[in-house]
Amino acid sequence: SLWPEPIQSNFVVVIHPGSRMLRIGRATDTLPVTVPHVIARRHKQSGQPRYEDPWLLREGLNKPESNEQRQNGLKMVDQAIWSKKMSNGVRRTPVSAEQARSYNRQIRPAVLDSSSRVKWTNTAHHPLHLVGEEALYVNPSDCYNIHWPVVRGQLNVHAGRGGSLTAVLADLEAIWSHVIQKHLEIPLKDLKYYRCILLVPDIYNRQHIKEMVNMLLLNMGFSAIIVHQESVCATFGSGLSSACVVDVGDQKTSLCCVEDGVSHRNSRLCLAYGGSDVTRSFFWLLQRAGFPYRECQLSSRLDCQLLQHLKETFCHLDQDISGLQDHEFRTRFPEAPALLYQVRLGDEKLQAPMGLFYPTTFGIVGQKMTSLQYRSQGDSEDPHDEHYLLGTQSKQDQSSKSAADRKALSRPGGGLEGEMSGQGGMGDSSDLPRGGGSGGGPGSQLDMELGPSQGECLMGAGEVDDPPSALLSRKTAIMSQFESKALGLDKAILHSIDCCASDETKRKMYSSILVVGGGLMFHGAQEFLLHRIINKMPPSFRRLVDNVEVITRPKDMDPRLIAWKGGAVLACLDTTQEMWIHQREWQRFGVRMLRERAAFVW
Repeated sequence: SLWPEPIQSNFVVVIHPGSRMLRIGRATDTLPVTVPHVIARRHKQSGQPRYEDPWLLREGLNKPESNEQRQNGLKMVDQAIWSKKMSNGVRRTPVSAEQARSYNRQIRPAVLDSSSRVKWTNTAHHPLHLVGEEALYVNPSDCYNIHWPVVRGQLNVHAGRGGSLTAVLADLEAIWSHVIQKHLEIPLKDLKYYRCILLVPDIYNRQHIKEMVNMLLLNMGFSAIIVHQESVCATFGSGLSSACVVDVGDQKTSLCCVEDGVSHRNSRLCLAYGGSDVTRSFFWLLQRAGFPYRECQLSSRLDCQLLQHLKETFCHLDQDISGLQDHEFRTRFPEAPALLYQVRLGDEKLQAPMGLFYPTTFGIVGQKMTSLQYRSQGDSEDPHDEHYLLGTQSKQDQSSKSAADRKALSRPGGGLEGEMSGQGGMGDSSDLPRGGGSGGGPGSQLDMELGPSQGECLMGAGEVDDPPSALLSRKTAIMSQFESKALGLDKAILHSIDCCASDETKRKMYSSILVVGGGLMFHGAQEFLLHRIINKMPPSFRRLVDNVEVITRPKDMDPRLIAWKGGAVLACLDTTQEMWIHQREWQRFGVRMLRERAAFVW
């Protein structure tokens, strides 16, 4: 028959890989299976040194300026807390850490039970690897290495043990295969009857995506695949046709404006911080306040899990909760008694989440904190990669463009002001031309396929005969200045919306700011973010936009599952039929299929 058979959604597996959690399930499941995205691999020889990927620790925290930045960030946070009145019109009374400290210092835990009844994972049968929860509970003295294959939303490729692209892909395959067999109860040999929908970040690395598709179609043996962007799936999952999607994850926050299923490339922005940075900040504040569980270490994964839980339990963004309060928490660790601690806390619970708006507080120095669209490294299999497109642009195009660039640069620069932590504390970034969203720079995609875009104004006014590489390096210089600064979440939202082409689109975006992911699920977050956006948006827009709306729980759904849910919705749409890439086609044509079928500009 001419019409393809409708696809049975129960034979479609939707995979949403996160830095901390993997969400995976059939498109017909109400909820996905959620497991920690981690693997423990047994040592090949005995006596090998143990290797463990860090969780709450990251590069750039122990620089000489780190502590100074933390203190400066905290001052800005305290100033912001003090300047906003409570709903009864009264200013908050600040609580000093000393007040809590004298109480917490004298606290000793009470024993609830001589055994915590929590056990280390049993490795007596020497499994080659363990996945998820079982990997988290492998005894640190056991001969296993611990790997988190995704870090800050990208594949965790690094120079250390298990950091090669091949090793990371093998980890993904082992984790996903295990969950598909054990939780979805699909034997791997049956995957030839199944299709797969893979959710990827909006700012992605092409080579990594290509290798993941290879792994899913050729190694795991799915019969067909669709690759789609997290942000677009988030709009499907929440039933919105257009939104400024703000995805606050555990380790990265990505923003992007989506209109009718298309993610606007210029509006894409990825910030290298998320929920786990808030957790680490909270720990620093807890220590200042005399945290009574004194053995707590950021290098221990079970302590990290406890801290994550304490943050989720105690932290909030509600200006009306003030003063000192008494709380309690339990610790249950393997081979230890179950303990109950009292703890007295004041503003720490509000200061920590505010780090998302004042990221200097995280004390991260000398790292790339903001990414705009990545440029791929070129792909020998892809005849139209942008190195080729850049090289074949005609002289005429370039000269008309550099004239346009001169015009663009002479415009009064709007740009982003203040509150951004550069290497030296406060940074000012008015050197970024307005709407400069598609930037170049190491790892950013040039908009050659789309013709001139607003982002081109970053190119600088080149001479007519400048080779493309000179234009590129000038663009790179401006970009790297921008990328070393950490934008606060509210500023990033304004920047993303400002990069949209028309006022009409901007208006749409202000009236539907969709917050997904698990990093901003604090009590009071919706009102808090709304207040900051309204106060910071350009006055010209305040008149135009009837209602600024921040949506944190669309249809009362768990924001952590919305993108996954959107992947499941995608499986059922009629328009999806032409997006499938089949295993045979991939074997024959490879990455060209993504250029032809992907729902976004590959």
